[in-house]
Amino acid sequence: MSDASTRFRQAHEDGDLSADALDALTIGDIGAEIQAGLGVTPDEVPASEVVLVTMMPDDSGSIRFAGAEQAMRDGHNLVLQALKTSRQMEGVLVHTRYLNGHVLFPYRRLEDAVELTKSNYSGHLGTPLYDQAAVILGTVLLKAREFEEAGVPVRTITLILTDGEDAGSKEQDARSVAAIARDMLRLETHIIAAMGISDGSREAADRFRSVFREMGIPDEWILTPANTGAEIRAAFHVFSRSALQASQGSAQFGQTSLGGFGA
Repeated sequence: MSDASTRFRQAHEDGDLSADALDALTIGDIGAEIQAGLGVTPDEVPASEVVLVTMMPDDSGSIRFAGAEQAMRDGHNLVLQALKTSRQMEGVLVHTRYLNGHVLFPYRRLEDAVELTKSNYSGHLGTPLYDQAAVILGTVLLKAREFEEAGVPVRTITLILTDGEDAGSKEQDARSVAAIARDMLRLETHIIAAMGISDGSREAADRFRSVFREMGIPDEWILTPANTGAEIRAAFHVFSRSALQASQGSAQFGQTSLGGFGA
């Protein structure tokens, strides 16, 4: 049994994880995937409280075909730049894992974050949305528990991005992802957001909202920009504003969490 599996079972015993979420987080080799994103330890972060900001950019082939790669790079990097203006910057840790599982960088300080460039990001793979959503949420949950167990208050904000519905997931479905998301949101220290990049039609946007709701993501934390550079960058700007607000302290985090992207 992996260390991640052991710790998830402890979370279940502590009442923080339901049986359904535990099943989702201990299936197959998900523990090894989660371990790859954990990064720095609490001992390496001299902060009185921590905010984890996590992004999962879509690297599917349709991103390239739509000409949206540069907008994804710009948007991801905008978030990192915005966070560097936070009054609590020393306590902000960031992690980026692509939709197809590649870890660009595990949790680390902002100054050590890696921006998306033409050399490290391109859209050329599939859309295993459910499998990787479970991995990214499991990583956030486990990292948060590390800091909690070290006596450090922690809050998290996570962004899942896709321009298509699930294609290729082997272990997870919307229901298993929702079990994890519900348990995290019940703790009131996590924000889970999603961006569905659509063709601009009302039908496509509504479908993304339906998919994300099935995954347990609150409606107020769903964005559905059209697949244009301007709209994608604008949506990232909205997320960056929320992430920055969430990093400013526990009271600000609570207000942001309740208000969603409209806060």
